[in-house]
Amino acid sequence: MSTPKSDFLRTVFERGYMHQCTDLDALDSLADGSIVTAYIGFDCTAPSLHVGSLLPIMLLRILQQTGHKPIVLMGGGTSLVGDPSGKDESRQLITEDGINQNMASIKEVFSRFLTFGDGPTDAVMVNNADWLKELNYIEFLRDFGQHFSVNRMLSFDSVKLRLEREQTLSFLEFNYMILQAYDFLELNRRNECKLQMGGSDQWGNIVNGVELARRVDAKEVFGLTTPLLTTASGAKMGKTAAGAVWLNAEQLSTYDYWQYWRNTEDGDVGRFLKLFTELSMDEIARLEKLEGADINDAKKVLAFEATKMAHGIEAAKAAAESARKTFEEGTLGDELPSFDVARADLDAGIPAFEALCRAGLCTSNGDARRMIKGGGGRINDQQIKSETAPVTSGDLNDDGVIKLSAGKKRHALLRVI
Repeated sequence: MSTPKSDFLRTVFERGYMHQCTDLDALDSLADGSIVTAYIGFDCTAPSLHVGSLLPIMLLRILQQTGHKPIVLMGGGTSLVGDPSGKDESRQLITEDGINQNMASIKEVFSRFLTFGDGPTDAVMVNNADWLKELNYIEFLRDFGQHFSVNRMLSFDSVKLRLEREQTLSFLEFNYMILQAYDFLELNRRNECKLQMGGSDQWGNIVNGVELARRVDAKEVFGLTTPLLTTASGAKMGKTAAGAVWLNAEQLSTYDYWQYWRNTEDGDVGRFLKLFTELSMDEIARLEKLEGADINDAKKVLAFEATKMAHGIEAAKAAAESARKTFEEGTLGDELPSFDVARADLDAGIPAFEALCRAGLCTSNGDARRMIKGGGGRINDQQIKSETAPVTSGDLNDDGVIKLSAGKKRHALLRVI
């Protein structure tokens, strides 16, 4: 299409959020002339969302900033089932209490990105357990089952890929697509929601909801998806050698979060500046032109802006200063992640591989052993010669801490309690 008329879709295209849309011209006209209420669903399968969820969160933020109303749908009901989209195997089922605990923790993230309230464009948060848990199964099948073609559902990539790999797809998970479609119908009825958004792996589920609203209530609603986000080298967003990049500070320190963005691959810097910061397109164009060692300046800007949005400006400043001290001055930054050990344990000695693992610098003891064998493990900037070399109280420096490193960019401090 030509340049969109609505600020929302113009921004979506300009910054690289657009992948697919059910009726782009009609949605553009609607967004240009009225307030559009749109939602994205988030499952509650962990106590924090990770960077892989940041793209849809940013999309909701753009929606609100261009004059529309976001709904954050918490999957308190669907999390009991599990979404098969993009998965190679069935998810482990979580108890209802576990889901509620995860939901309470996840909610904190959204307040940093969205303005909640009762105004016409203020965000609201809802829980699909409010209607899904009240459904009568026989009535639900009778009223809505007739509108879903099994042949069509089997053609969606989220199902087809699992079947092609001969991996089990349970009837429980197969129902997820129907429940998500019903969510859209309910939100249209309750909140006049006209648009469902999500990642490209959700396209089939979203189309089901669009068609269900048309068939059952004769309502025109829309679906929009963002591209599958991978790094320039093909890796999935949100994963590092040390594990998931969580959005909650309780699961991942702000310093490690800052470092994740600072370590962005050269080929991703411009794209990530558009997607995960609010810098102007002119400023991003300037940063994209940096080459050689100067591109590190663009990475620092990306790290600062992304951390500021997720954790606040003071946390971003502290993380940047710790990185400067660690990498430019060779001193210990105050924001380096730390872990505590008992004096008795340190006096007895902790095997180096175990210390790296306990510090969160490696995902397992085996990973830590490989890191040390490859020459990447360090104690106080000195290479660890043996994976079983003991880390003891004799390694404490003048500040009363021990600096552990995995590679050149990941560091942590061991403190005695």
